[in-house]
Amino acid sequence: MLGQMRLAWWRDMLALRTPDRPAGDAALSAIGAHWSGDEQALIDVVDGWEVLLVSVALADADLVRIARGRGAPFVALFGGASLRSAARVSAAATRFVCADLAIRLSDAEERRRAIRLGLDQTDDGERLPREARGLRVLEALALRALERGGKPLMEGRGAALTALKAGFFGR
Repeated sequence: MLGQMRLAWWRDMLALRTPDRPAGDAALSAIGAHWSGDEQALIDVVDGWEVLLVSVALADADLVRIARGRGAPFVALFGGASLRSAARVSAAATRFVCADLAIRLSDAEERRRAIRLGLDQTDDGERLPREARGLRVLEALALRALERGGKPLMEGRGAALTALKAGFFGR
């Protein structure tokens, strides 16, 4: 209940115009300075976390809402002007969120569906924008983790090599 109240507070604060938000909160001030105009992406994150917080059992639609919500800031930052670019960034972010979910979900069926959702994301041969290099690394690690059955992103000796390869070559 307390977690849900805190998420509701964040949703309310992010819905306010920057000058109307309470002063003195460092996080809110930073959001106002760096995310002004893109607060909806952060509200989507709050909504994604809320689905995870209140759901007793996660349906496929819940997993999609969580992944899209938590991935929304990546789309806001790197989606660019084209729908194709935004779709590519969304797929990469969804893949990362699904890998993160898979290692944290205790229910085996929910974990299996999160893995499937992450693996079902396609890139249509399109590369992520150059400025999204960090997301490229996260996506490569996520794909590796998902293919290994939902293992932690940095598990094993190959994880560092995967991260370096994605960072340098985008693959």
